[in-house]
Amino acid sequence: MNNFMTVVRFTLFNKLKGKPFLISTLVFLIIISAVIHIPFIITQFDSEDKGKTIGYTQNMSNELADTTGKQLVEYFTAAGNSSFELKGFVSTGDAAKDEEQLKKALNEGDVYSYIVFGEKTDSGFPEIIVKSEKLMEFSIASQIETALQVIRQDTILAQSGLTDAQRQQLQAPIVIDSVQIGASTSGEAEGKDATQQGVNMGVIYFIIIFLFMAVMISGQMIASEVTAEKSSRVMEVLITSVSPLTSMFGKITGMFLLVLSQLALYIGVGLINLNLPHNKSMLAGLDIDLSLVDPMLLVFAVLYFLTGFFLFATLYAALGSIVSRTEDLGQAVMPMTFISLAGFYIAIFSISTPDSLLVKICSFIPLFSPFVMVLRIGLTDIPMWEVLLSLGILVITIYLTVLLSAKIYRTGVLMYGKRPSWKELRKAMKAYKI
Repeated sequence: MNNFMTVVRFTLFNKLKGKPFLISTLVFLIIISAVIHIPFIITQFDSEDKGKTIGYTQNMSNELADTTGKQLVEYFTAAGNSSFELKGFVSTGDAAKDEEQLKKALNEGDVYSYIVFGEKTDSGFPEIIVKSEKLMEFSIASQIETALQVIRQDTILAQSGLTDAQRQQLQAPIVIDSVQIGASTSGEAEGKDATQQGVNMGVIYFIIIFLFMAVMISGQMIASEVTAEKSSRVMEVLITSVSPLTSMFGKITGMFLLVLSQLALYIGVGLINLNLPHNKSMLAGLDIDLSLVDPMLLVFAVLYFLTGFFLFATLYAALGSIVSRTEDLGQAVMPMTFISLAGFYIAIFSISTPDSLLVKICSFIPLFSPFVMVLRIGLTDIPMWEVLLSLGILVITIYLTVLLSAKIYRTGVLMYGKRPSWKELRKAMKAYKI
């Protein structure tokens, strides 16, 4: 036990003292803080554009265009929360001169953009062209289109002879709620409403990303640590002092504590930034209630996080032990990187279809189940025996992986020069007992 704790402390403090680790952690903290503040920063830069003025010509000779312009002004004035307002310019009597007047106002900054009315269309309104110096300016055209649809509907309803009560009933929105229930539940079943499903989905996103980051960060660090010690011949002293299992598990535990502390620091800094007054007010509108999260989802998420981390960590340690130079490490761990990426992408892109056949199959494959099974637990009505079977397969796989990885580790750390072939590894592994 003393040897195990010695390896854990050595691995943990050796990394904590390293400048690359401290610098990379500091850089990530700065990036996280900057990303969280991006919405607020954007709103500060966009503050001048909140009251965009759209110009148009008040052409008394064109009754349809003049009426449409007045209707749009009344609509956006009544709306009160529109991002822009219409400003009328008196017509000169000449269409070309009218547009020159609007262009001048645009160049001088009096208007953000302007609209030009054309001939009458089948909709009953004149053709409308929005002209702006901004590229891909679709929001103004979209809002004007929505406004004209509402104006046309109100006009038709006003001419239909319906009472105010009938018109209000016709325009009242139809509300349909969606509730997730278990297929095996009998009688009147209570299920998860849209709010609960949304909160669970957000938590699952966080859990999957958290596991993926932990696997990628710790896996690379474990493999590089083993390779660095092997290339500096420190491993020769270490492996004669402690057993291969103690050495490997000590490094895995040390890296686990390191990565967990690092991720906890990232989350802590993120929460501090989110709770700043300007960010807190923006989040208040999202109405996120974490008390709606299913406790069993959190329990199984912790179980799959620990088992998934341990499985990938042992494999990364074994792969790092067969490499003698850090330059060859990337190629050696590439298969594990692709496997972890595959599990991550399957889970993330299947959030909208958590009951698909691919997700069900992958939830029983040990290298994918830590990512995918959490998705099924949180978003589907999964039988408990499937969860326990998946965990059982994962635990058995970890046991077999530990035996294999320990043998590879014990053999690989003492083999220098070129990377050993699988035949050489197999022959050497038979000569050693764990």
